[in-house]
Amino acid sequence: MSEAAARIVQRQRAEEDPRVRALDWDEIAARLDSHGYAVLPRLLAPAECRALAGLYDDASLFRSRVVMARHGFGRGEYQYFAYPLPPLIAQWRTALYPPLRQIANRWHRAMGIEVQFPATHADFLARCHRHGQHRPTPLLLRYAPGDYNCLHQDLYGEHVFPLQTAILLSAPGEDFTGGEFVLTEQRPRMQSRPSVVPLGQGDAVVFAVHHRPVQGTRGVYRVNLRHGVSEVRSGQRFTAGIIFHDAQ
Repeated sequence: MSEAAARIVQRQRAEEDPRVRALDWDEIAARLDSHGYAVLPRLLAPAECRALAGLYDDASLFRSRVVMARHGFGRGEYQYFAYPLPPLIAQWRTALYPPLRQIANRWHRAMGIEVQFPATHADFLARCHRHGQHRPTPLLLRYAPGDYNCLHQDLYGEHVFPLQTAILLSAPGEDFTGGEFVLTEQRPRMQSRPSVVPLGQGDAVVFAVHHRPVQGTRGVYRVNLRHGVSEVRSGQRFTAGIIFHDAQ
């Protein structure tokens, strides 16, 4: 094994997490292929969820704050983390990338997209930074009663990793009601198909950022997806979003 290959193997091992290895990645890949999303159950423990949600009021951790109503994005607000990321966010961004990379590369090949993703997240971020995408994209979202998030896509620049993850930090039915995670899928010459994804505290949903491949009678075509959050009826709902590409 060459020195360069040995370094890659060492970095991949460093990025592994036992909770990531324990997930059924064959089932996750099959679900992503068939529906464009998959649930990763109990990715975070309740104490980790509370710790992350508790970061929201520490302005020193964030590079920017967005009030959705000012931009027509919905109601509620979110903040993008600054570098260096909080350890737990950095850990999951790094650990989830390798198994998702395999799916992302397969999707790109199926859709005839030449771009492939490197073995480690650090190498992918280096690619983003070389092309002017320097700003971190992981974020915390906070919703109060009446808040919601319009359907959208998180693209941020030319170099886009085609999968992202949202982790529910609050407990449904205890901390809040309403606020379901929603996806829509638009196939050519068809009406949109909606999906409501049930999540518990600490569950994550991994989903397509922009589009995914679907096998049709005349070959593979691209299906466009958008995601959002329905109206929160009571309480507060916190979510962590892990996007793997950086922004311009």
